[in-house]
Amino acid sequence: MSIELGKGTGPLSGVKVVEIAGIGPGPHACMILADLGADVIRIERPGGQMLAGGATMLLNRGRPSVALNLKDPEAVATVLALVKDADVVVEGMRPGVTERLGLGPDDCLAVNERIVYGRMTGWGQTGPLATAAGHDMNYIAITGALFGLGQDPARPHFPTNLVGDFGGGSTYLVIGILAALLESKLSGKGQVIDAAIVDGTAHLNAMTSAFLASGGYTEERGANLLDGGVPFYDIYETSDAKHLSVGALEPQFFDALVTILGIKDTCPGQHEPDRYDEMRAVLTETFASRTQAEWVETFEGTDACVAGIIPISEAAEHPHLKARGTFVEKDGMVQPVPAPRFSRTEPTLTLPPSREAGEHTRDALTAWGIGDVDGLIERGVAVQV
Repeated sequence: MSIELGKGTGPLSGVKVVEIAGIGPGPHACMILADLGADVIRIERPGGQMLAGGATMLLNRGRPSVALNLKDPEAVATVLALVKDADVVVEGMRPGVTERLGLGPDDCLAVNERIVYGRMTGWGQTGPLATAAGHDMNYIAITGALFGLGQDPARPHFPTNLVGDFGGGSTYLVIGILAALLESKLSGKGQVIDAAIVDGTAHLNAMTSAFLASGGYTEERGANLLDGGVPFYDIYETSDAKHLSVGALEPQFFDALVTILGIKDTCPGQHEPDRYDEMRAVLTETFASRTQAEWVETFEGTDACVAGIIPISEAAEHPHLKARGTFVEKDGMVQPVPAPRFSRTEPTLTLPPSREAGEHTRDALTAWGIGDVDGLIERGVAVQV
């Protein structure tokens, strides 16, 4: 496969990124950068891709995979040669690992003073837990975010890894990279980004902090405005054992809800907390009288703030998402298109997800200007699969 640089159509076209591959939020951040048009080269260990490999590894899309034995000084020199001509480095190792490899911030800034060096970790580069192992739910656990999720008083419910890895992690790493890139255009100097999931999640949860500070938050799960504590912002079961999301917070939306349901005269008022149990019972009974599809049709085009809850396997067929082209079938799978949308520099999908680490080693290194790639492969410094 021929690799050509500068083929991205998004607003980051021309930006060059070296990804020292990890798992989870790092690859997701680099997928976003590639989706937005950046040229990203993914450096992996030979035999890597420790999670689901092949075409199912969607987070690998948009960038070529290069396998290098980073224990070999020649491989390290190859990465530094890539960094010399790049704008960004992304790594997701524990603190100190890239330094021991000879690819830490000081090493990279020594060959390119304007490099933006993005570090993605769970605990951060400093603090007593910095070098400890952990995963998404451990990180969000100490921020207070996990404690408040769900409605079960006995235990919290965690939201897969959306809040930590991708909400407080990769999203904030990308924000940091873009901000540092903008600043580097002015100063001519790079800098290091310490993107920690604990920090990002705490920041993501700022509204809860605001509610707590104002006395409008209780640590009792399912008792707050936005966690199902009020009956007009909750989830209800339909007659076919499916569910609806109801978010009629504002008075005009609540009025639309009870009017369409035909319970305006019998349902308690929106701001009568002493009668919330009664209101919830009325709403529960009413929504249980019809199927999800019937209710979706009833509320279509209204301001009642009601939507059917569907599994991801059905999301691509939702009429609204279908009209917007939110998902596309490409490379043998249904996948989300790049987001957000741009009026002039609309991103397009480029390379499919790599199937194996080292799938594009020869072509990618050549495209990035590395000489004697065949020699690197013959000496075992690089691997082409």
